[in-house]
Amino acid sequence: MGRFKGIYWRTFTVTVGMVALTLVLLGASFFALTYSYIMSEKRGELEDKAEIITQLAVSAYERPDVLQFWGGVSTDLAELLDVAQRMSDTNFLIWMPSLGGYISTDISINNTTFSLPKDITSRLSRGDRYAGTTDLGIYEKPRFVVAVPARTSETGIVVGPVLAIAEPNAMTEMWGAFMGIFGMTAITVLLIAFVATATTTMQQTKPIRDMAAAARRFAEGNFDARVHNTNREDEIGELIDAFNAMADSLQKTEQQRREFIANISHELKTPMTTIAGYADGILDGVISPEEERQYLSIISAESRRLSRLVRRMLDVSQLQSRDLIKQKVPFDLSESMRRALVSMEKKITSRGLDVEVQIPEDPVIVLGDNDLLTQVVYNLLENAAKFADQGSALFLGLDQQGEKAVVTVRNTGETIPAEELPLLFERFHKADKSRSGDKDSVGLGLYIVRTILEQHREKITAASEDGITTFSFTVQLAEEKTKSVKE
Repeated sequence: MGRFKGIYWRTFTVTVGMVALTLVLLGASFFALTYSYIMSEKRGELEDKAEIITQLAVSAYERPDVLQFWGGVSTDLAELLDVAQRMSDTNFLIWMPSLGGYISTDISINNTTFSLPKDITSRLSRGDRYAGTTDLGIYEKPRFVVAVPARTSETGIVVGPVLAIAEPNAMTEMWGAFMGIFGMTAITVLLIAFVATATTTMQQTKPIRDMAAAARRFAEGNFDARVHNTNREDEIGELIDAFNAMADSLQKTEQQRREFIANISHELKTPMTTIAGYADGILDGVISPEEERQYLSIISAESRRLSRLVRRMLDVSQLQSRDLIKQKVPFDLSESMRRALVSMEKKITSRGLDVEVQIPEDPVIVLGDNDLLTQVVYNLLENAAKFADQGSALFLGLDQQGEKAVVTVRNTGETIPAEELPLLFERFHKADKSRSGDKDSVGLGLYIVRTILEQHREKITAASEDGITTFSFTVQLAEEKTKSVKE
């Protein structure tokens, strides 16, 4: 990944770019609005001032006997214009040909041959006002000018325009101050956005980089890597927790895989060593002809044991790859339990066990795989019969608790230590160490039981006290059966 193509730089660029674009758009909009507002205010202000001077000019036109003129211009009017200019910081120009020309508070106009621009005269000739920016043909820089026609009070005749001329300095100073404030604000906001985005993005991307590094360590065979969670309660925190949970599961799976390989190697090694040793002894003549039949029987038994072990391993592999959720169908669990008990009759009789059965006569309809749940009952009965005391009692019961059917298998024998109970369902585990050489046992029966029940989303418990060992597991009752029980 390129240096500037990561999530950090993408998020940072997008966020800062959005902030900058927002500032530009807001600035442009605000500039347009304030410009329109300032121009409108300035125009209104100049029009008001021009109206006042217009009244003076009209008075001078209508009552020349009151105001004394010198050279066609009222000296009193000139003084009044001069006072108005000093008070308002605005130049005025009165254009009245009937009074001998024009008078202005701007000396640069009075000292030149001056004529109004055509765009102003055309507007005034129609009796309209003029407001705009122009250099009047004499200024180096444009100025804001408002021209108001002076009308007589009695006849309404336009006797000439009055111009109010504003220096651009006041407006440019205002715009300069505004732009300075806006520029400083924009820079401050961008800096804050820069720091906040950099910090936030770094906090968002660091756990992702840590997870990527941990994943690479997993690929190298190091399953101890974890991502540190700083008690975050957002989506990143959930991702970290999920990642660490996945890492724990992978580590456990890897540990189970190694243990499985070690256990299977041990379980396969014992019968294969026995078979090879006795076969070599017969071939080499070490074992006498009279003893060959005895040792051939041992070889045959070990071969069958090896076959059972491989078959059980295949059963486990097939169980783990099946999706039993889609294969659940209603069936009568009580009938399946009776069939499993009948198939165990020979083994139960050989050990002289009494059987106590508590199975309802009415059908108990459950949801699941009939064959696999029957195998669960069979494996539990086989395990119970194998480790029950000679001539003791064996119990098989079925009960209903809420929306679950509960199957119980109980025997009387040696008490299993409490610390060993959780290990009963592990692969190749044998609770009775003295029976570790039992030719019929491969240590996978209870593991298959747990695997089948986990596939059904069900649980199994084991308890052992005072020589009585009990296994209980649950099965989901079918919906129609559950409803009938509630009714």
